[in-house]
Amino acid sequence: MKTSKLLIFCGLMLALSSFSTFQVFNTSMKINVRNELGNIEEGVSVQLFGSEEDYRNETNPVTEKLMTDKKGNVKFKELESKVYFVNAVKGDKNNVGAGVATAKLEDGKMNKLTIIIE
Repeated sequence: MKTSKLLIFCGLMLALSSFSTFQVFNTSMKINVRNELGNIEEGVSVQLFGSEEDYRNETNPVTEKLMTDKKGNVKFKELESKVYFVNAVKGDKNNVGAGVATAKLEDGKMNKLTIIIE
């Protein structure tokens, strides 16, 4: 009886330890867009690029264009842990000169960023 309990316990511990390397969360990013006065901007087109050259030429985007919601937020999921270049545009306002590059995203986390358009 003791041997079977020990085997079951060891089997459970082995099964649980195998999940420790399994990544539960995808790397993602939530961007909040505000204007130069700090007000939330709804309806801003946001797109990510993998290099500064692609960003400047607006070629090879790594994501589709997404629009910010009523709270000024947009979420990108299943990203790589790297630096991205953000293009945020609404009418004649954009984020050029107000910060376009992210920090390297933390793997397996929801990374948060605020972008200013002016």
